[in-house]
Amino acid sequence: MANPSLQIRLTQKLAMAPQLQQAIRLLQLNRIELRDYIQEVVDANPLLDHDENSAQPKEKGEEVSFEAGMAEARKTEGEQEYAGDDFGADQWSTQGDTWTETAGWSDDFSERQIADTSSTSLREHLLTQIRLAHFSEMDAEIAKAIVYALDDDGFLHGDIPDIRESLLPEVRVGEDEILAVLHRVQRLEPVGVASRTPGECIQVQLKAQPTGTAGVDLALRLARDHLKLVAANDYDGMLKETGATSDNLKKALELIRGLDPHPGSRFDNRQDEYLIPDVYVRQNGDEWETTLSPESNPGLRLNKYYISLLRKSGGKDADYLRGRLQEARWLLSSLELRNRTLLSVSQCIVDTQKDFLVDGEIAMKPLILKEVADRVGVHESTVSRATTRKYMLTPRGIFELKYFFSSHVRTTDGGKVSATATKARIQILIDNEPAKRPLSDQEISQLLRETGIRVARRTVAKYRESLGIGSSSERRRAYRRTMTF
Repeated sequence: MANPSLQIRLTQKLAMAPQLQQAIRLLQLNRIELRDYIQEVVDANPLLDHDENSAQPKEKGEEVSFEAGMAEARKTEGEQEYAGDDFGADQWSTQGDTWTETAGWSDDFSERQIADTSSTSLREHLLTQIRLAHFSEMDAEIAKAIVYALDDDGFLHGDIPDIRESLLPEVRVGEDEILAVLHRVQRLEPVGVASRTPGECIQVQLKAQPTGTAGVDLALRLARDHLKLVAANDYDGMLKETGATSDNLKKALELIRGLDPHPGSRFDNRQDEYLIPDVYVRQNGDEWETTLSPESNPGLRLNKYYISLLRKSGGKDADYLRGRLQEARWLLSSLELRNRTLLSVSQCIVDTQKDFLVDGEIAMKPLILKEVADRVGVHESTVSRATTRKYMLTPRGIFELKYFFSSHVRTTDGGKVSATATKARIQILIDNEPAKRPLSDQEISQLLRETGIRVARRTVAKYRESLGIGSSSERRRAYRRTMTF
């Protein structure tokens, strides 16, 4: 029988006030999700109304602002004091290093949909599973960071270090721990989600097949080592490379072709066929200025009838109205904070990439989240949330804010040039190459070096493939085919 004893145990527990949780949630919503979320909150809160005149042109000085809404909300503080509402822009910047999300939304948010879609979005579907699964608080934070980095087809774009950078400082984990959580997320429904390549997606789904499934071992070999042959339907090549019998190869291919190469595509992730910007950029003399979409200010106001009723009421009615007033004030404050952050981050991006606005991709500068975070005075994860699925309309077109972040390659004089600008230079070289003798990756590497850009042949191949451009031999064959017609 064990003797009773006192023990000291050190644990990490992540907690967040509801208003901070709401602010972070609003920041990561795009324009459409924000509109639908606000409508849902307004429908549920009698103290909030849409200003019917907010969509009409207003004379200067008549705008319905968040500040006006907040001022009206604070009028009631003379009659009632409410705790826990000291929440403003300063808190975002000074406490940004300590903010985090709980492993699951609070009870107030657990059943609330982020967006009004006809079916569940992939993100919400995965977040629900994470809340229900037996993830530790720390692993849940990592899992959510992975989910927020997925594209509409369910693929994870970015490396493990990128996921680590997006986490708050409190989540101190190594890359091995993130990789372990990634493998768990990949086994959520739909299986194969959060894969980094089509090959990995297929392998994850194959490994989830029931034990003894015919052809699974050969299918795994094909997915791991010979996916190009599978994609090209090169049957003879697959027989030669694997040494398999024709019957076994057919079983393996049937298994592969029954899988879903885009596990996220079945979900309603795209809510609009058209991209509508969250941020607008225009030139004013020598300066570039950013403004938010008019929909960023939803024209909310407090319902004067219920405010008056609150001043006169007592008992349970007053308690209910006070609670709804607190929620309304949190929403107004969170919206104001979201817009200030989005505008500050957008302006910082434009200030850095103004040469791109004039000269295009070839003038794109290296930029990482940390640089913007340091300049704006927030944490990297805040910048990541502010730039994900938000779009900026520029004179050169509409771009996701994430597009303006680019890694760098070294120059011969010790400087840096962005990967985007390097890709643009590769595109120019290939566009102007002799059709009968396309440039090899090694030749492109040498030509770039002559301009001062140090890029290895393997990096050239990687950038070329990302541009959707074939190898020199493939381009040569394409040229010969055009000459035969």
